[in-house]
Amino acid sequence: MRLPAFWTVHGATMDGMRLRGTAWATAGMLLAVAIGCTGGGSEGAPEASPTSTRAPSEQPRTTPAPASTPADPVSLPALMQRKHTGSGLRLGAVLDRTSAYTRYAVTYEANGLTISGIMNIPEGKGPFPALVLAHGYIDPDVYFSGQGLPREQDRLARSGYVVLHTDYRNHARSDDDPDNDVGLRLGYTEDVIGAALALRDSGRPEIDGDRIGLFGRSMGGGVVYNTLVVAPGLFDAAVVYAPVSARPEENIDHFQRPEGDPLVTEIEEKHGTPEENPAFWRAVSPLTYVDRVTEPLLIQHGTADDTCPLTWSRQVAAAFEKAGRDVELRAHAGEGHTFGPRWPASMATTEAFFARHLR
Repeated sequence: MRLPAFWTVHGATMDGMRLRGTAWATAGMLLAVAIGCTGGGSEGAPEASPTSTRAPSEQPRTTPAPASTPADPVSLPALMQRKHTGSGLRLGAVLDRTSAYTRYAVTYEANGLTISGIMNIPEGKGPFPALVLAHGYIDPDVYFSGQGLPREQDRLARSGYVVLHTDYRNHARSDDDPDNDVGLRLGYTEDVIGAALALRDSGRPEIDGDRIGLFGRSMGGGVVYNTLVVAPGLFDAAVVYAPVSARPEENIDHFQRPEGDPLVTEIEEKHGTPEENPAFWRAVSPLTYVDRVTEPLLIQHGTADDTCPLTWSRQVAAAFEKAGRDVELRAHAGEGHTFGPRWPASMATTEAFFARHLR
């Protein structure tokens, strides 16, 4: 698909976005706070923490796009108002060659930071549609470039997609952002938006910049939710696996508070608790802005997931449906957080979904 006139791909700058059909809207972003949902593939799921008994600070609802007045810098409205940039996609060392694709180390620029990652480019004549992959939580101190989604990277490249797996800021060879954690990791979503803009701006003949999908699992599912509400029209379709809650305070209660994470105190000293400052917590939940979403969303979740409860995905699906958005929830009987026996079938569903919306 073509970018509208008010899109400026100039080192790719996101001044606005195309909506499906006849509507148009502007963009920005946020990220989920979960500490405990790992990436897929070879990573094992951590032991589940007790689920919070706190009542949610908001019910799923919709709200119009924010006005142009300045918003709290740690909020979705602030990220919607921001002018995002992504450019400078550079292929580095060849990490692997297979009969189906070549794997490269890559870097790109996102809002002034250099972000690292890996890219699989299929063999054959392009241009190929592209997918941005958002991995789950892995401690940045032990994370290595491209970690978290090895099965997905391989399979999707073999299916004919250019696969760009972003490392996020503070990971691998990416630049540091010391305020990212207290800022509810909003920056991870900036990195995903920058990845899509860098793909569009790359000029590489292998990449079809008019066909880009988004794939995230676990914490990366939260990145996807926030990207969809902040940057409507940037991607063509999105898939999430075993995603975290769309309410950041619920992720804090579920993952961080039971572990005594000192970051919880820092966050609440800066932003207040949901009881003290409910407006702040509403403004960092994608459920508050679900009516901005324009892309079809597929959610895949196991019924036996004891890391990210299936209930979280059911709540998101219900909110999307209530807002009249295109969403499908696939619940896989007996599957846990990382998926096992049903992973191949679930990926076939994912590939069919992307084929409908990106080809």
